Amino acid sequence: MEKQKIAIIDLGTNTFHLLIVAYDENDKHRVLHRERHAVMVGKGGINQGFISEDAQQRALDALAHFRDVINNYQVDHVAATATSAFRNAENGQHLADRIYQQTDISINIISGDREASYIFMGVKEAMPLQGRSLIMDIGGGSVEFIICDAERILWKESFEIGAQRLLDQFKILDPISSQNLEELTDFFDRKLSRLTDAVTQFKPTTLVGASGTFDTLSDIYVIQENITTTPHASELPLSYTFFQGILSELTQKNREGRLTIPGMAEMRVDMIVVASWLIQFVLDKYYIRDIRISAYALKEGLLSSLEERLFVD
Repeated sequence: MEKQKIAIIDLGTNTFHLLIVAYDENDKHRVLHRERHAVMVGKGGINQGFISEDAQQRALDALAHFRDVINNYQVDHVAATATSAFRNAENGQHLADRIYQQTDISINIISGDREASYIFMGVKEAMPLQGRSLIMDIGGGSVEFIICDAERILWKESFEIGAQRLLDQFKILDPISSQNLEELTDFFDRKLSRLTDAVTQFKPTTLVGASGTFDTLSDIYVIQENITTTPHASELPLSYTFFQGILSELTQKNREGRLTIPGMAEMRVDMIVVASWLIQFVLDKYYIRDIRISAYALKEGLLSSLEERLFVD
């Protein structure tokens, strides 16, 4: 018998996510519904600090749809967070207010620090962590880095260098040019100096990827290597060697060519090159050769945090 249902909404810069779960009398949950929409709320204004009217309308349409789904499932509790595009836009709160007025969904615009905490909680739910890991979540607006051991965060920071920001800031050619790649490397080196200091201090040996780009890279890997996976697995496969090969392919192909790669998600095709180059920078700069991928991230971490509050004895 279901005790209650909870909906989690994650309003990312590129993608809006909805997760609905039901709890039984033992406080164990099962997933009723998952969906995502490429809303691209940061497109056209993210580096200027505003959300365009077109992007606002896409956001409102997506939330109206989410509200219909939530009503159909007769959800008891809704928790919704918004991240980089909302927190850095001068009209981010205005859009959150419009969403509330039209859908009765209250949006909590969270800090990058809180976002990183939720991501860690989500990854920890997904898989056992061993040794010291560097968790990396590449969004459209920000990238979260968390250095942790099996149980706790040792260091964390959110950097406003997400894939949509990079595409808007740099004149990226298609296919990407060697000059583009050099400019990005120099940019990462400057912007991530605090991460470099933290890696030097804590010495993580494994990169744990979470969200978007990493999901797509794993999808490509699974198809090309004929790997059998478990449906709804919380950890996804990807090898360092395969990543080097697919990176070479991504940097040589134009958009049309990338779309022909089996497993490529159309919603990722424009950002996957700069995002993958950021992954390569991290692997090279910090001499990391072990890659793991978590299927869980912010929304699962938010759910875990909610459970602690709702089901405390």
